[in-house]
Amino acid sequence: MARILVAEDEVAVREFIRRVLELRGHEVVVVGDGAEAVVKLARMPFDLLITDVAMPNMDGVELSLKVGRDYPNLSVLLMSGYALPPRRRADDIGSLASMVLQKPFSMVDLNAAVEHMLAERQPAD
Repeated sequence: MARILVAEDEVAVREFIRRVLELRGHEVVVVGDGAEAVVKLARMPFDLLITDVAMPNMDGVELSLKVGRDYPNLSVLLMSGYALPPRRRADDIGSLASMVLQKPFSMVDLNAAVEHMLAERQPAD
């Protein structure tokens, strides 16, 4: 199974994701914002990053841009509670990830998105 990093500032959503993915056998590390995610990424390898778009300190778009530069083989699944992302970030988001999981989502939606992202990931160099 995969090692997955989840960056989400809402505790209830973060814990829901952790529980669902651990039930599928994944190793899950959770953090409350993008800045914490950067620290975790420097300490251990991950197969997938799941990040909320809107977070304090470092949002998911900024985090994803950094991941694209520093960890180009790491797949990123963005989550958003907005029907359409804020216009100023829409272009950035489109270039970062192949999927944006819209909130609220179900356990089935989350598992399907994660399995899709893991199947599509590029092997590490």
